[in-house]
Amino acid sequence: MFDAQCDLAALVYEPHQDPDAVLRNFAADLSARGVRVVGMVQAGQCADSSLSAVLLHNGEKLLLAQDLDPAARGCRLDLARLQNAGERIADALADGADLVIINRFGKRERDGKGLSHLISRALDADIPVVIAVGKDHFPDWIKFAGGMSVKLNCERDALGAWWQGIAAAGAEPDARSHPTVCEILK
Repeated sequence: MFDAQCDLAALVYEPHQDPDAVLRNFAADLSARGVRVVGMVQAGQCADSSLSAVLLHNGEKLLLAQDLDPAARGCRLDLARLQNAGERIADALADGADLVIINRFGKRERDGKGLSHLISRALDADIPVVIAVGKDHFPDWIKFAGGMSVKLNCERDALGAWWQGIAAAGAEPDARSHPTVCEILK
């Protein structure tokens, strides 16, 4: 069940797409217009020591990779570093935000860990959230979100159209309009 005016959006990407660039450019455009964007966007690759993220509220780059043997294989995400990034985002959220961007939905978020607490916190404060979700993780995302999410193609135009709808809905409530499913179930 999807609702075009839902405050929670999944930017669904294929392996050949770069959701980080889409989210980074989107956040930069919004920030230039005075929108307070909080969250982070991934930089580097999970399978090497370049894994890092950029905090969107201040531009700081944080290393997220473990310090492993260069020959080690698999994702090198350091969970303590991810938790630290989450704490920094939570602190920034306490100062207010117009939008929260979470870099990825993965197995940690599926299991209620990782940055999942930031999604709940933002939505509880009526702050819209967008998160990159790999196509292969989308069924898990649907379960996590209880179906209360907008599915966006990994394109800047799709993200912009969703944001315009959210921003317009927050600007001037229309007494003639009907509440969305997301609004009813909040």
